[in-house]
Amino acid sequence: MTESESLNKTLKVNLGEKSYPIYIGEGILPWIGQYLKEMELGRKVMVVTNPTVGKLYGQTVLDSLKNEGFEVVRDVIPDGEEYKSLESAQILYDTAFNHSLDRKSAVIALGGGVIGDLAGFVAATYMRGIPFIQVPTTLLAQVDSSVGGKVAVNHPRGKNIIGAFYQPRMVYADITTLKTLPEREFRAGMAEVIKYGVIQDREFFEFLEKNHGNIKNLAVPELVRVVETSCSIKARVVEQDETEQNLRAILNYGHTFGHAFEALTGYKKYVHGEAVAIGMVSAARVAVRLGILDAREGDRIENIIRLFELPLTFGRLSPEEIIRTMHHDKKALGGKVRYVLPETIGKVRIVSDIPGDILYDILNEQTDYCIL
Repeated sequence: MTESESLNKTLKVNLGEKSYPIYIGEGILPWIGQYLKEMELGRKVMVVTNPTVGKLYGQTVLDSLKNEGFEVVRDVIPDGEEYKSLESAQILYDTAFNHSLDRKSAVIALGGGVIGDLAGFVAATYMRGIPFIQVPTTLLAQVDSSVGGKVAVNHPRGKNIIGAFYQPRMVYADITTLKTLPEREFRAGMAEVIKYGVIQDREFFEFLEKNHGNIKNLAVPELVRVVETSCSIKARVVEQDETEQNLRAILNYGHTFGHAFEALTGYKKYVHGEAVAIGMVSAARVAVRLGILDAREGDRIENIIRLFELPLTFGRLSPEEIIRTMHHDKKALGGKVRYVLPETIGKVRIVSDIPGDILYDILNEQTDYCIL
């Protein structure tokens, strides 16, 4: 066994009949066809990607699939959160229909979170559901969005408002793809990684603190641990609460604030992980103000976000607009916003009733809008 092969990992998301494996490794993309061949799929598969990823890895995936006897249909959706839309879904429905994909045909999402969410939404709704394979190529997708079965498209008034819980048949993550990822995208993915340490694994958080240099330099052993541990934490949470009735809500740490920042800036100023990083700071500061979190723990959360060169503040957004937008978040229940707040590094709680003046003050600290 080579050193590279010894680092390859296999996890499983245990959901009864909907269980599926997560394969993590270095340089495994050329063998994806062999893995799919064992899954009793139909001959036709549709690969959905974007221009950047398609140029880098599309041919490798297509060749591997064709070598195993698959008939491959390919569709390319432009880069950008604005293309995670019903209009893009319509394009993919047309492609699937025009090439006679049936209920055994698989949709393969080759790309980041936008492609995974969009392709998964199409797979969940075309013919009331066809097989779906996640091949995440960004850090954010490998550690978060590819696992757990959340698929969706955006509405102009809210992120991921139109969607479903629809589990993939397999997640296939080649960390080699991270080496062609723009630095900004890699940093954004680290926001979700940090989240896992805060919500459930103090030891992992400390690993990130101690090894931030190797992680930023894309050292393979550290990257494998980052992806494996993140997926393992998310898998265990999803196994206990697949459709976010209770426990799974802890995965939204930083997201309630972050989604508001994204929506109010038209999904153009921040990539998702940047907005989540700012949102994690917001939530930590609220927790400190409420006496839930020790200020020193809050400082550590902010410091690790700095270590990975993620933003802690946002630009010219008014606190009133942010608070109003959060009340329209799809996670709000009975008109109440649910905030995930850290109690300590490794444990969080869900809080609904936060005084408006505290929210306002914290958000005002994070903006250069400066209403004093």
